[in-house]
Amino acid sequence: VWKPLLGLNIALVYGVTGELLESRTFDTWAGDMSDLLKFLWPLHEGAPVFVASFDDAATKLNDESRHLFEDLRSTAVKELAFRDSWEFVGTKGIKNKSHFEQRMKNSKSSNKYQGWPKSLEMDSCIPLRPPLEG
Repeated sequence: VWKPLLGLNIALVYGVTGELLESRTFDTWAGDMSDLLKFLWPLHEGAPVFVASFDDAATKLNDESRHLFEDLRSTAVKELAFRDSWEFVGTKGIKNKSHFEQRMKNSKSSNKYQGWPKSLEMDSCIPLRPPLEG
């Protein structure tokens, strides 16, 4: 059983079958973002990436890593701030923004829990892609 850890929890999925290929957690509070970049840069076109934040997802998220998520068609990553809740499904090579993204801003006036925004839940059907011919 995979247990979410602090930072960004990321799962790579085979886009034809939906099979989980690999999952990792990247500490975005005290970690080094080079590991995140090495994990995501070699993605193939059509590869879905599932992302869920836990605790803080933004402190160490640098411009290069934010740009990488923008390439996966995230629109919220550029605004992501300290202790925001964020969930996202992106795909390398798609042209339009992802329809599978939510962000809950960390705000003292609207936080549901002591110092924490409410949790996010996404119930969606992610389309599989046909196998590449060749």
